[in-house]
Amino acid sequence: MALVNRLSRLFHADMNAVLDHIEEPELLLKQAIREMEETLSHNKRQIKILELDQKKLISKQGDTIQSLTDLDDQLNTCFESDKDELARVLIKRKLETMQILKSITVKIENAVENMTQLKNQLKEHQSQLNSMKQKADIFNQQKSVTSSNGDWDIHSFSIQDEDVEVAFLHEKQKWSQS
Repeated sequence: MALVNRLSRLFHADMNAVLDHIEEPELLLKQAIREMEETLSHNKRQIKILELDQKKLISKQGDTIQSLTDLDDQLNTCFESDKDELARVLIKRKLETMQILKSITVKIENAVENMTQLKNQLKEHQSQLNSMKQKADIFNQQKSVTSSNGDWDIHSFSIQDEDVEVAFLHEKQKWSQS
C-alpha cells in the first residue's frame, strides 16, 4: 500500500512538473491579475450597494423615530382627553413602531459590520494585486533580460586564426602608413 502511495505521489509530482513546464507563467500571471481586478471591482460595487442601503436604513430610522415622537404627542393628547381606548390603539402602534425601529437598528449594525469586512477585504485584495503587479513587472524585466542575453547565445562568435592574421596584417599596414 505504501508503495502505491509513493508511486501515486511520484506520478502526480511528475505530472505537475510537466504542466508547470507547459504553462506559460506570463499568461497565468496576467490572468491572475485580471481576476484580482475583477474581484476588486466587485467588492467596490458591493460597498457602494451597502452604503446606499445604509443611507436608506438611516433615513427610515429617522422617519421611525419621528413617528414615535408623533405617537407620544398623540398619546399625551389622548390621556389629557381621557380617551383610554384610543390610547390603547396608539400604544399598540407605538410598540409595533418600536419593534420596527429595533429591526432597522439591527440592520444598520449588520450593514456597518458587512461594510467594514468588505473594506478590509478590499484593502487585502488591493495589496495582493499590487504584489502581483510587482511580480509581473519583475517577471517582465527578467524576461527582457533573458531575451536580450539570449541574443548573445544565438550568435556565437567564432574567430579563426586566419581572421586574426588578416586583421593583424591590416592593422600593421595602417600603422606603417601613419
